[in-house]
Amino acid sequence: MFTDTSIKKKMTKVSENFNTIDNRSLVDKVESKLVQLLQQQKLKVGDSIPKELELSERLGVSRTVVREALLRLRMMGLIESKKKKGSVITSPDIFENISKSMHPHILSDETLKEVFEIRLVLEIGMADFIFHRITKKDILELREIVQNEPPIAQSHLFNVQHEIDFHGKLYEITGNATMKKFQNILLPVFDYVHHSGLLQKQYILKTFVSHGELVDIIENGTPEQFRNGMRSHLENHFVRIFE
Repeated sequence: MFTDTSIKKKMTKVSENFNTIDNRSLVDKVESKLVQLLQQQKLKVGDSIPKELELSERLGVSRTVVREALLRLRMMGLIESKKKKGSVITSPDIFENISKSMHPHILSDETLKEVFEIRLVLEIGMADFIFHRITKKDILELREIVQNEPPIAQSHLFNVQHEIDFHGKLYEITGNATMKKFQNILLPVFDYVHHSGLLQKQYILKTFVSHGELVDIIENGTPEQFRNGMRSHLENHFVRIFE
């Protein structure tokens, strides 16, 4: 006579003998295989990839399946078609696919908050790049942006467009085009969160550092002082979201 415990043990042993079922479609599997194949061959940007027929024979699938998998790689920006060369490896725009899904209305509240955490890391971490690449012209442009802000901007959060103008200029000064692209993708999220019910009432922190004070630090201070100033400047965002 079997007890409940012995039955459970037998069922556990049976389940351990089964491998996890791979429920991906054939095209999904071929797509993964193609990426692995391109990596194994150590192909570089501009190198041609094998023809459809060759890939079909090597992978043991139809050309239709290979064609669909290659189409996915094209949509991801991993390959592109060139005259007389066929399909070649290309350098993908890593943020193109991200931008397609970075719509505030389809992101969860938690994801929206995490985007703000990413912003904090980026804008504090850009200090050394700013100090290394800043020019007198950049400082004048930052001053002009600050002058166009309303007086209330010196004490608490204000119109999101002023945030975009000022922080966008900081990203530009870093000289990092990829970072600038990422900021452009995040802007709709900032704007949405600013106007949505996610944010609590506006807070005024005694330690708040305004845009004008940040420019003073850039002009006369150090990267470390800027990092501390930016952390203080962004603190209001976190207070509004997490409390």
